[in-house]
Amino acid sequence: MERILIVEDEVKISRIIDLQLRYAGYETELAFDGSEAMDKVAQKKFDLILMDVMMPKTDGITACNAIKKLYPDTKIIMLTAKDDIQDVINGLDSGADDYVTKPFVFDELLARIRANIRKKSSPSTQTDLIVFEDILINSMTYEVSRSGQKIDLSKTEFDLFRHLVINKGIVLTREQILNKVWGYDYYGSLNIVDVYIKYLRDKIDRDHHRKLIQTIRGRGYVVR
Repeated sequence: MERILIVEDEVKISRIIDLQLRYAGYETELAFDGSEAMDKVAQKKFDLILMDVMMPKTDGITACNAIKKLYPDTKIIMLTAKDDIQDVINGLDSGADDYVTKPFVFDELLARIRANIRKKSSPSTQTDLIVFEDILINSMTYEVSRSGQKIDLSKTEFDLFRHLVINKGIVLTREQILNKVWGYDYYGSLNIVDVYIKYLRDKIDRDHHRKLIQTIRGRGYVVR
């Protein structure tokens, strides 16, 4: 049985989510602050964490970032009351795997939970080391370097760049990228792909004359 940690400072909301997830067959625990969440994660293994963004003491972004650094395989879905792309970006950039905007339909939340746990439990078919020109990607350590210089990427940035490099020379549409990197159950905007492409360009290409990540107008993106 998968174990889910619900981190939400509004008691009524956390209790409702707790009851629904237990009914769906998950084992659950509650935390009402980011600091409490970090303490619980240090004591027990969780398959997935539902993390509210706005909380007292330690907010969800800070807690997510700290947890992902220590436990990168733990899936985190951010719960945000703001329908704001920047709020979403901050959550994903802190290492979160997905997000849901409140108020949400529980069936949607449940679908995203299943999708993220499925990704976590899927057997890995990754090649450990990928070399492309002056790029080295280590799929075991989630490390990327270019011309010998290490590049710090978030989990989502790493997955996106690895997918582009594996498919080098092939133009990938936003839909194809979204389905592969974020998953088929992702319900967010296609614009999130453009945001993360910009992140990668700033980190991968900005200081190099040779630009690897290219936009094919009206079609998508390609590494070549």
